[in-house]
Amino acid sequence: MIKTYLFLAGAVFCEVAGTMLLPVSQNFTKLIPTTALAIFYLSAFYLLTFVADKIPIAIMYATWSGLGIFTIAILGFIFFKQTLAWQAILGLFLIVIGVILVNSFSSKIL
Repeated sequence: MIKTYLFLAGAVFCEVAGTMLLPVSQNFTKLIPTTALAIFYLSAFYLLTFVADKIPIAIMYATWSGLGIFTIAILGFIFFKQTLAWQAILGLFLIVIGVILVNSFSSKIL
């Protein structure tokens, strides 16, 4: 099961890296960032194929998207100087709490 979550973490990393390259690609006009973006997204989906066999797809997708959203918000603040209202920050922490709860209780029914 640890290997499954390592694949899921890798998929989250690749999806976040690809998403962070979106503004850098300048609407897909820059070849290197666009190519890297495509490789990261394809890698994310490839890694998810290994996870989909082991845990329910709803749990997999909730974890992947939730952690991706949270991480992108933090990295957007660090690299692109984007700010969020306190309500949005609270919502992001609720997403993380939700991901933890979903994964905690889903293992009891597998």
